[in-house]
Amino acid sequence: MDSIDQRIVSQLVADARSSYAEIGKVVGLSAPAVKRRVDRLLDRGVLRGFTAVVDPEALGWGTEAFVEVRYRGNVSPGQIRASLEPLAEVVAAYTVSGAADAIVHLRAADIHHLEDALERLRGVDMIDRTVSTVVLSTLLERSPAPEPRNGP
Repeated sequence: MDSIDQRIVSQLVADARSSYAEIGKVVGLSAPAVKRRVDRLLDRGVLRGFTAVVDPEALGWGTEAFVEVRYRGNVSPGQIRASLEPLAEVVAAYTVSGAADAIVHLRAADIHHLEDALERLRGVDMIDRTVSTVVLSTLLERSPAPEPRNGP
């Protein structure tokens, strides 16, 4: 990925609705040249798609928690994923190092809905123990920069 590709990605991160012509003006390329580069970035998996960024609270999903999940025995990442997929409140899940096997990000309408989701999560047969942390406020949330940040 060269510096022009990085600038194209930066433009798309800032506004995925930008036209190829608008991006071309910023990076110094024609619209067809930008399209070819975007297509290449999609083919290589650098860009995984274009999506709307939605405020979950505006959709009624304003309560969230992160849950450390410990499974019984040796459980593969595929088994972990399969155990979590049926729960609509699970918006992300990660395998992690440390005492937990996974960290699960839950979203719910309110604290009662969150409690219900946690009970259903705890009811998954392979799960041994959970530790929940309810989010009070979001301090920082951003997309990755096209270029890695070095230092402060």
